[in-house]
Amino acid sequence: MISGASRGIGAAIAARMLAAGWNVSLGLRHPENAGQTTDTRLLCRYDALDPASEPDWIDATIARFGRLDGLVLNAGIHSRATVLEAQEDEFDRLIAINVKSPLRLAQLAWPHLEALPQGKPHPGRIVLMSSLSGKRVKSAGSGLYGISKFALMGLAQGLRQCGRDNLVRTTAICPSFVATEMAAGMVQNMTELTRPEDIAVIAETVLNLPPTASIADIPVHWSVEDCY
Repeated sequence: MISGASRGIGAAIAARMLAAGWNVSLGLRHPENAGQTTDTRLLCRYDALDPASEPDWIDATIARFGRLDGLVLNAGIHSRATVLEAQEDEFDRLIAINVKSPLRLAQLAWPHLEALPQGKPHPGRIVLMSSLSGKRVKSAGSGLYGISKFALMGLAQGLRQCGRDNLVRTTAICPSFVATEMAAGMVQNMTELTRPEDIAVIAETVLNLPPTASIADIPVHWSVEDCY
């Protein structure tokens, strides 16, 4: 299952996993605009601001494929507001989309991820698409967004601890700017940036790891940053 899979990083992960032979279930706000469902690709409505869409997506995925091996929590929004400029409605929207919906999806998916279908060697994995803004705040304009991503990192750490005994592993991927629509207007030279396809390679690697490799988070920068 991959949320926010209509474009950018989510679409790149979906394409990579399909090419690797996985069945994918894509959570999209407008699945009717994403083409046709196929034997290996399920298109479902998912809206982070509509909690009722979340169990429907989980149920449709299990009904189609019979099990759940991985959950990629990729959907999210950005803000350029400083913490002094923040309006309550914008803050609430950031937290609702970037934190609360991933929390609910993880809760709903958990029983399926920890199940052990016949022939599967280990439980599933959760990948959260966070940000380097969830590990440090480098400018005033990333302050409000950073609050939501720091909270998402807390969710990732909490899920890791919940999976200590049942071997459901959780990893947060933390990119800096990636060459997507979200970065447009904030970075002058988009050609220098990490590509969505680069992040997709990392996500596929994490999803394929055995439970003996528990990775908390993976920071990714298009250049070099002194510390995270």
